[in-house]
Amino acid sequence: MNVEEIKKLIELMNESDLIEMEIEEEGRKVRLCKASSSPEVVAFPTGHYPGPLPGAMLPGTSESPSSNDLERAGVREINSPMVGTFYRSSSPEAEPYVSIGDEISETHVVCIIEAMKVMNEIQAEIAGSIVDILVENGEAIEFGQPLFLVRPSGEGSE
Repeated sequence: MNVEEIKKLIELMNESDLIEMEIEEEGRKVRLCKASSSPEVVAFPTGHYPGPLPGAMLPGTSESPSSNDLERAGVREINSPMVGTFYRSSSPEAEPYVSIGDEISETHVVCIIEAMKVMNEIQAEIAGSIVDILVENGEAIEFGQPLFLVRPSGEGSE
């Protein structure tokens, strides 16, 4: 499958109600997904880990945490809803949306992810306190990759 064929599939998805499609041809697979309710389409090869990627570290540790480890630590991840480039602020001169220790609400914008030349504001979807920022400004990120660790409001304040 070449780039022109993929572009035609993206056009087909944008003109229809399709949200996701996966095509296998000559041993190659391509999976296309519309990201959230935005009109752009994100393509990533199948076989990539669909959930949080290994490698996210808990503060003060040297190994990747499991879901149980995170629950025991009283933190939750904010994961990337799409493939793209991570930005901590709206412009290079602007202050970051969040820093470690900041209190956030569910609708608080925590970062921007640029995907297909579209800047997408990402909301926290969880109220609490930012414990760690797991990616660097300008870093390429994957779908489902952990971006932030958050201690939900009302947890761990004993």
